[in-house]
Amino acid sequence: MSSGQGGPHSLAFRVMRLCKPSFQVDPIPLLLDPSDLIVGEDIFDDPIAAAQLPRLLHHSQVSSSDSSDLSYRSRFLLHHPSDSIGLSGLLVLPQAFGAIYLGETFCSYISINNSSNFDVRDIIIKAEMQTERQRLLLLDTSKSPVESIRAGGRYDFIVEHDVKELGAHTLVCTALYYDGDGERKYLPQFFKFIVANPLSVRTKVRVVKEITFLEACIENHTKSNLFMDQVEFEPAQHWSAKILKADEHHSDKKTFKSPILIKSGGGIHNYLYQLKSHGSAQTKVEGSNILGKLQITWRTNLGEPGRLQTQQIMGTPIIQKDIELHVVEVPSAIKLERPFSLHLKLANETDKELGPFEVWLSQDDSREEKKVVINGLQTVVLPRVEAFGSTDFHLNLISTQLGVQRITGITVFNTREKQTYDPLPDLEIFVDLD
Repeated sequence: MSSGQGGPHSLAFRVMRLCKPSFQVDPIPLLLDPSDLIVGEDIFDDPIAAAQLPRLLHHSQVSSSDSSDLSYRSRFLLHHPSDSIGLSGLLVLPQAFGAIYLGETFCSYISINNSSNFDVRDIIIKAEMQTERQRLLLLDTSKSPVESIRAGGRYDFIVEHDVKELGAHTLVCTALYYDGDGERKYLPQFFKFIVANPLSVRTKVRVVKEITFLEACIENHTKSNLFMDQVEFEPAQHWSAKILKADEHHSDKKTFKSPILIKSGGGIHNYLYQLKSHGSAQTKVEGSNILGKLQITWRTNLGEPGRLQTQQIMGTPIIQKDIELHVVEVPSAIKLERPFSLHLKLANETDKELGPFEVWLSQDDSREEKKVVINGLQTVVLPRVEAFGSTDFHLNLISTQLGVQRITGITVFNTREKQTYDPLPDLEIFVDLD
């Protein structure tokens, strides 16, 4: 058996990337409107000359379109408004691999040609895609070798590969065959190309009360426009997601959703999602901050598809609390120096019984006197709460000042374990006169 370096081969691989053709651009950089050659800016100042304008334009257009003019004097003339875009209406087949981006499908037409004067037999053909991390087999005819390729003939096939890695790629094509003199030969050929990143995704996470907002900014790094067919957020377990749009209340339900255009060379588009956690206390995992991932699909100007999936997007870590204190109901009308009742709920978020508890209004560091205080006993005693259970109670308060006031420092204390929990976030109320 001889290798590819041992001597001339009867066979040779030829590779062409299969992709959409590109537009043929007219090499003439500037075209002129025929009327600009015979009409000045002041022609409409003369009514007689302006009346002759249609006849002059017609004569100019007829003369410039005369096919018998061998001097090509009209080759710089603009005969139709569409000529100004510089596209001739012709398409050009790909002449090289060109730019290949992550998320695309690399499709290649491969031809193995016999350039000798005799037939070759029992050809085993392999095509592999080699990256920095792996080597993938795309074609292997070991179990059914090609019987023969006649002199001057060829054998053609097509391979496809979903591009999922950045960086250097090598298409390795090999052939093991019997030459005309019965010698077993091995032919390797290598076709290298680089895979670039078509777009970048930048995310920001903001938490407002119990709602999480995710902003995704997508930037186009390619040299062609990208039409985003789908940019969907797949939430992680125990999360739900909803996309927010500025014109959402004006949109009607449509079966066809037009793609969003992101222009070439740095065009961007922002997406905003509203996320809500719907997991119960038993299902939340302490410290877990995985929100989900984005699924992105797009097409180029001529319909070439692409698809990417981002890594898991991380949010604010979930801190599992032993107890949660919630406001159930606030009175709709609160009067100055009149007692009112605040309805609260204490929830046990652990798998064991906790309590008993005491609830009070703690004093903050400021020396200012509180405007909302407890009316009556300063401490409310609550019984033990079973695992993952809850108990409702009321806190009797009174306001000593009009206007918008804050209820601050509602604190829970576990009398058995001698543990004080974080106070309830400040609550605003409006105090009115009788």
